[in-house]
Amino acid sequence: MVIPDLSVVIPAHDEERRLGPTLDRLVRHLEADGGRRGGWEIVVADDGSTDGTRTVVTGRADPRIRLVACARRRGKGHALRLGVAASRGRRVLVTDADLATPVAELARLERALDEGGAAAVGSRAVAGSTLGARQHRVRELLGAAGNLLIRGTAVRGIRDTQCGFKLFDGERARAAFAASRLDGWAIDVEILRHFQRAGWPVTEVPVHWSHRPGSKVRPLDYPRALGDLARLRLPLPTRTTRTTRTAHPTPPARSTAPGHPAAPAHPAPPARRTPWARADLLAAFLFLVLSVALFGGRLPDPARRYLTDSLQDQNQWEWFFAVTADNVAHLRNPLFSGLQGVPDGVNLMANTAMLGLSVPLTPVTLLLGPAVALALVAALGLAATATAWYRLILRRVAPRRAAAFTGAALAAFAPPMVSHANAHPNFVVLFMIPLITERALRLCAGTRVVRDGVALGLMAAYQVFLGEEALLLAALGLLLFAAGYAAARPATARRALRPLARGLAIAAAVCLPLVVYPLAWQFSGPQSYSHLDHGPGSANTVRALLTFAERSALAGDADRAAALSLNPTEQNAFYGWPLLLLATVITVRLRRRPAVRALAFTAAAAALLSLGARVRVPFTGAEVPGPWAPLSGLPLLESVIESRVAMICAPALGMLLAAALAALRPGTPDGDPARPSAAPPGRCTAPLRRYAGPPLRRYALPVAVGLALLPLVPAPLRSEPRAEVPAFFTDGAWRAYVRPGESLVPVPLPEPADAGALRWQTATGLGFPVPGGYFNRPYGDGDRTGVYGVPLRFTASLLQDVRVTGTVPVIDAGARAAAAEDLAYWRAGALVLAPQRHDGPLRTAVEKLTGRPARWEGGVWVWDLHGGAEEPRGG
Repeated sequence: MVIPDLSVVIPAHDEERRLGPTLDRLVRHLEADGGRRGGWEIVVADDGSTDGTRTVVTGRADPRIRLVACARRRGKGHALRLGVAASRGRRVLVTDADLATPVAELARLERALDEGGAAAVGSRAVAGSTLGARQHRVRELLGAAGNLLIRGTAVRGIRDTQCGFKLFDGERARAAFAASRLDGWAIDVEILRHFQRAGWPVTEVPVHWSHRPGSKVRPLDYPRALGDLARLRLPLPTRTTRTTRTAHPTPPARSTAPGHPAAPAHPAPPARRTPWARADLLAAFLFLVLSVALFGGRLPDPARRYLTDSLQDQNQWEWFFAVTADNVAHLRNPLFSGLQGVPDGVNLMANTAMLGLSVPLTPVTLLLGPAVALALVAALGLAATATAWYRLILRRVAPRRAAAFTGAALAAFAPPMVSHANAHPNFVVLFMIPLITERALRLCAGTRVVRDGVALGLMAAYQVFLGEEALLLAALGLLLFAAGYAAARPATARRALRPLARGLAIAAAVCLPLVVYPLAWQFSGPQSYSHLDHGPGSANTVRALLTFAERSALAGDADRAAALSLNPTEQNAFYGWPLLLLATVITVRLRRRPAVRALAFTAAAAALLSLGARVRVPFTGAEVPGPWAPLSGLPLLESVIESRVAMICAPALGMLLAAALAALRPGTPDGDPARPSAAPPGRCTAPLRRYAGPPLRRYALPVAVGLALLPLVPAPLRSEPRAEVPAFFTDGAWRAYVRPGESLVPVPLPEPADAGALRWQTATGLGFPVPGGYFNRPYGDGDRTGVYGVPLRFTASLLQDVRVTGTVPVIDAGARAAAAEDLAYWRAGALVLAPQRHDGPLRTAVEKLTGRPARWEGGVWVWDLHGGAEEPRGG
C-alpha cells in the first residue's frame, strides 16, 4: 500500500453547509500540486453531528476522502484524536472545516518542516501574518487573554496556539494525539505542549486568516478551556488516555505500546505517560538478569572468585574502592593515597578510582568489603546503563519498547562493553551518558535552556568522577552526530546552534567550579602526569571490526581475538560483519531520515577513527597516516587508546536497529479503509490498523536483526577460585613486623603484571603501605609521561627477573649495598614472600641481598629488617 505524503484531518460538528465547499477547495489545491509524492488523503472526523455532515463525506466517490465518526458529541479534541489516529500520511495537516486559513498557505508550513521542524503552526500573531475579516471585538480580547494565559502556564514561545491550521510530522502527530487526554478546544495547547516537552521543534509560521461566520465555539467553552489548562498542570491519572467502545478490537487512538502495529515512529515525552509502566520495569528487570548472567561466575562469592580475563585489574579496582572508603572514613584527602608507590604515593584523581561511586558506597565497602562493592557496582551499573539507553531510545528514537530494548541491549552489551566488563567498570557503568545525551538534545530545542543547562552541568560534573575518558568519548560521539545531522538538516542545525551554545555555556559555568580543584589536582598535583603513551598495537584493524569477540557464545575464537587486540580487556571492536552489513542496509533504506544518516555517520566515523594514527595497507606491509593522526597530538586525546573510539559505535548501531524496527509501518485492514465501518448507535468507528504484506516481508527485518545479533550474544565472563590470603595477614601477625611509618615489601614487588599483593592490603584494612604497585604515575626524573606501575629500582628489577627465570644472579657487595639503599628508600620494615612459582630462588636471592634468613610464619616467609639476623623457622 502506498503511504500518502499528506493527510488532511478536519474535525467537524454540524458542518453540512460549510464542509462541501471546503472539501472542494482542498481537492482542487491538492490535485493541482502535481509534485506531491505519494498522494494525499482527507479524513473528516465527525463529532456527533446531527445534520447531514456524514452524508457530505460518504456521498463522494473519491476513496481518498474518508470518514471516522462518533454518534455522540465529545468535543474537538476527541474528534481530532480519532481523525489523526486514522491518518496514514507522512505529514498531517489539521485544519478547521471553515478553512479560515486558505489551503494555499500550506506551502509556508511545508517549508518549515522541510527545514527540520516537527510541527509548523499557522499564526495570526507573528510578523508577516495578515488578517481579512476580523472576529467580534469581545472574542478577540478573550482570545488575546487566553493566549497570554497559555504562554504563561502551558506552552512557552508560541504566540498563537488556536489558529486552526497546523502541519505536523505524521508519526509524531500520531504519537502526540494518542497520548492526549483532553476532549475540548484546548487540545491544540496539549499537543503543542507535548511537542515542546519531547524536544520536537515547533515553528510558528505567519499566515493569512479571515473570520468565517458559523463558529462552533460556545460561551461555556471558555471556562471549559480554562479547566482543561488546569488539567494539563495536574499529574497524570493512572490511565493516561480516555478509551471508548469501538466496533473493532482496537482503541480509537493509536497505541504507543511497542509492537503495536499502529505505534508511531517517534516517542511521546515522559509527561504523557506514567514514568515507569510495567513494560518498562520488565525491561529494567531483564537488563538486570542479563547483567547477573554475565557476571554470574563472580557474584555468588566476590571475595573468593576472580575474573580470569581481568588480568590484574580486579585487584587494582578493589584496592581503589578500599582506599577511597578508608580515606572517607578517616576524613583524609580522597584524591590521594600513600598506601601504594611508597614513598611517592598515588594520585587517585589521575587514576580511574570512580570517586562518584566509591565515595558514596563507602558504607558498603566498609561493611561488606571492596570485592562485594565492586561486584555490585559492575552488575548493577551495567543494568542501569542498559536501562538508561532504553529510556533514551524510547523517548528519542523508537517508541516501541521491543525496538528500544533491542537497541539498548546492543548499546550496553556490545562486545567492547563485555570485554571491559572483565576489568574496567568505568567503561561499563555509563548510565550518565544517555542522560547527558538527552539533556544536550533538549538544549537544541531551546525551550528551557537555563534549567537544561544547569542539569547538564551537574551531570557532566558527576560523570567526571565516574570516568573522564568515557565522557570524552561521549563528547566526541555527540560531536560526530551533530556534524552528521547538520549536514543533513543545515537549517535545523542553525536554529539549534544559539540555544545549544547558550546552554553549554551555562553547563560549563555550573560544572567547572565543581571540578576545577579535582582537575587541578589531577593534572598538577602530586604524582600527576601529562599524558599516557600506550605504545604500538593500540588501534583497531578493519578485520577486528568485522570479526567476533572472544566471549561470543557462538562464534568466539580466543586466539583470533588475541591477535587483533591488546588483551582480553581491550577488545574494542568485534561487531561482526553481519551487524555492519545490516546497519548499511538500514541506512540505505531509511536514508531519507536525517537522524538515521547522522547515526550512520557517527558509527562509520568512529570506526574509521579507531583505526589509529597509522594504518597498515593490506597485503603490502606499508603504513599510511590514519584518520586519528590529526587528533593524536591534541590535549586529552593523546592519552586515549585509539581502539576505544570504536565503543562509540555501540549506541549508534543500537539506535539504528531500534529506528529500523520501529519503522515497520502498519498496513490497512481487510477491505476498503477509505469507507467507514457501520457501527451501532453510540459507538465510535475507526479503521483497524495492522501489519500488511506477506509474512516474509513482515518478518524479514526482525529475523535479520536476530541473525546479526546472535553471534554477539556473550557467554558469561570466565572466573576462577582465588588464592587465599595468607594467615600472616588475616591473623594480624604482620603487625609485629611493620611499625608506624614503615612499609611492607612483597617479594617480588606488586606491579601491573602481578598485583596480588594489593589484596593483602585490603584484607588487613589497609594497615600497611607497600612500594611498587599497579596505578598510573609519571615516569620520573623530570619526565612527566605517564606509565603503568612504578619504574623499577635495582632490587625490584632483580626480584622480577628471578621470578620469571628462576635463576639467582651473582649478588656481590655492590648488589647488597643497592638493596640496602632501596629498602631504606621504601622505609621497609619487613619483606614477605608467599609460596609461588620459583619461590625457592626468590628466597635465596632475598637472603643474599639482606644477609638475613627467612622466618616461616602464617604461611609466608618473612624477613624482619629490625635488629640482628634470626634463624629461619620451618619450610
